[in-house]
Amino acid sequence: VEVHERPDRILGIGHRRAQLLALLHRERLEDVLDDLLGQIRREVRDPRVGAVTITAVSALQDMSAVRVLFVPFGGAHSTEEVLAGLTRAAGFLRGEVGRRLGLRHAPKLEFEFDASIERADRLTHLIDTAVRKDQSSHKDDEPA
Repeated sequence: VEVHERPDRILGIGHRRAQLLALLHRERLEDVLDDLLGQIRREVRDPRVGAVTITAVSALQDMSAVRVLFVPFGGAHSTEEVLAGLTRAAGFLRGEVGRRLGLRHAPKLEFEFDASIERADRLTHLIDTAVRKDQSSHKDDEPA
């Protein structure tokens, strides 16, 4: 019977401290990946990948996969085309991440369109419209 000890006991640190260290490691990896993917993206030969901004990177707790949020810019390619280009280049990007960070097992890269910017733009438009309507209705109420 094989006994598996908890990493915090092996390291001789408390369980909460081990969790904190894992969280800090994951956050550091996310920051490094964000920068690194921006650099490596320029090396991909697929023209669909060139006009894209990485907006966020979040790793799973076990760091086996990373969700990469992106926004296409320039209007040269549709969101679907950019996603297809990134998905096609995912193997190359993953290999480069592993090599440059010296990782034995590089995380799987999962790309997803970041709709938060469009939602924020739509909400801003709705708020501006409501404010204009409110201001125009108050102008009608004022005595001349």
